[in-house]
Amino acid sequence: MIDALMTEFLKARRSRVPWVTVLAFTVVSLVGGLFMFILQDQGRARSLGLIGTKAALVGGEADWPTYLSFLAQTTAVGGMIVFGLVEIWVFGREFSQRTAKDLLALPTSRVAIVTAKFAVVALWCLVLSVQLLVLGLVIGTALGLPGWSTGTVLTGLLQIGAVAVMTVLLTTPVAFAASAGRGYLPGVGVLIAAVFCAQIIAALGYGQYFPWSVPALFSGLAGPGQPSPGALGFALVALVGAAGAAGTALWWRSADHDR
Repeated sequence: MIDALMTEFLKARRSRVPWVTVLAFTVVSLVGGLFMFILQDQGRARSLGLIGTKAALVGGEADWPTYLSFLAQTTAVGGMIVFGLVEIWVFGREFSQRTAKDLLALPTSRVAIVTAKFAVVALWCLVLSVQLLVLGLVIGTALGLPGWSTGTVLTGLLQIGAVAVMTVLLTTPVAFAASAGRGYLPGVGVLIAAVFCAQIIAALGYGQYFPWSVPALFSGLAGPGQPSPGALGFALVALVGAAGAAGTALWWRSADHDR
């Protein structure tokens, strides 16, 4: 298991993909800070050319609750895409680069290899979430956002963390698709379908019954009129995460790896 973990860490360290994901989450934090800067004084933003002379932003105040809510919402949607791409790269690269049979020829169990891959993905996504939280606190402090309180910030951080954990769990079926499909494209297809269906089903008002809509509902992205995901929604997320991980491990252990 230790050898499998070290191997996966080495692959990630020598790749440019982690830096691309770090850049993506940095942009998310900066965009959120830009929105808060504009909301603080829209006249100032127009004079700086940040928005058009006739444009106006509505739907929020430039304060800590709004900023933290924005970060949670972008984690629900953007995190699904970025975390899903991480899963696709970690599992699909073995087949796209034709290293799967070489990996499976090593004296390491296939379940240990899959477990190591999931562990690296989880740690990778955790680091990205912590980066988002730290940058969010720095940017919000630099902008001097009002509404700071220990309870408000702690609630916002816990919400972002919970959304990130649920999003990571919901990407495990993408790992199964990339493995069973033996490459990147099947995983990308499943990821796109999940994101698309999550938006449609949430808009129809049934998001609490569709696991991939639950993080967005929990973050408040669907608006105040949408129902809370409740215990059933959270249970479905956990079930999907466990089923995706178990299915991936079972496929790696039982499939005929002929290429």
